[in-house]
Amino acid sequence: MKSYVSVLLAIATLPCASFAANVATQKSWMLGPFVKVAAVNPIIKPNTAQTFIDPMTQKPIAWEHDHTFNPAAVVRNNKVYILFRAEDDSGESIGHHTSRLGLAESKDGLHFTEQPAPVLYPTDDDQKQYDWTGGCEDPRIVETSDGGYVLTYTSWNRKVARLCAATSHDLVHWVKHGPVLAKADGGRFLNTYCKSGAIVTSQFGDHLVATKIHGKYWMLFGEATIYTATSANLTDWSPTLDANGDWQPLLRSRPGKFDSNLVEAGPPAVITKSGIVELYNGKNADPGDPAIHEGAYSGGQALIDINDPMKVKDRTDVPFITPDRPYEVTGQYAAGTTFIEGLVHFHKHWFLYYGTADSFVAVAMTPPLPK
Repeated sequence: MKSYVSVLLAIATLPCASFAANVATQKSWMLGPFVKVAAVNPIIKPNTAQTFIDPMTQKPIAWEHDHTFNPAAVVRNNKVYILFRAEDDSGESIGHHTSRLGLAESKDGLHFTEQPAPVLYPTDDDQKQYDWTGGCEDPRIVETSDGGYVLTYTSWNRKVARLCAATSHDLVHWVKHGPVLAKADGGRFLNTYCKSGAIVTSQFGDHLVATKIHGKYWMLFGEATIYTATSANLTDWSPTLDANGDWQPLLRSRPGKFDSNLVEAGPPAVITKSGIVELYNGKNADPGDPAIHEGAYSGGQALIDINDPMKVKDRTDVPFITPDRPYEVTGQYAAGTTFIEGLVHFHKHWFLYYGTADSFVAVAMTPPLPK
């Protein structure tokens, strides 16, 4: 009988698949290994014909005209749902479009049907000072114990990026709760640059449910450095502070590694028998990892102590997924991205959804791949 590794190596030679990682670097605590499903990638692309009436301008907007990328993912009613960031054609460079979140669904996790209008976007509400004109970006989603959903996303008014939260019971209708750090420590973090919130979850079948540790919910967040925060209700969060009252780092960038420029939280973290596993994003510097293009975003994994979520037990030295396909290096971010944000367990497989070159959505999954 062939070994598991030899079977995986055989799969990697198929024209419809490419490895997202070197099997030899796979540690026992890691999720995966993941295989990019090249036969379907990219799974979501821009659609210039898709329009809706923008409530801020009262004009029809081609809301996913230029780019569709950076997805959150969740399983609901035996389907996979993706909330993806879509950019219109109102700007001319990165950070100068308006972003809205679209919704797509799939029966197999690979082929998706999109809703015609976005489901979360800037509107004339009490959050417009944070959302307009840059929009709502880069979501992560978790399920709650009562079957609802909490979404963390970036509000971008083109002045300050703020990590915000929204809740829903159907993935279509959302209630915005505003910046997640607004009430922390007397409100002093309201105007602090803050992105990328990955809430810690437990796996119950095909559902990743937000889970308390020592009586509190935990979240990994941040761009450049990854920090932690705790919450009693999943919408109001308090960052872990050091003796000086500053955010206490959990993961930092590392010289010479794939994450030498910055680290950024990825999909919701998952509690496993080994501890808390966080899949995170790392940007390569110059000099950084010589095998990876300068500025490229790759994915790493970190193992965090379940008994002390401020303690990192282990961490990958090489990426388990990195941009090496044409759709991952062709787009508005030419240095390349495999920017991981969506993770689900579905039909006995892990599915990892990621943004490519700030332009498309792609998928990798644990084998065996569908024929």
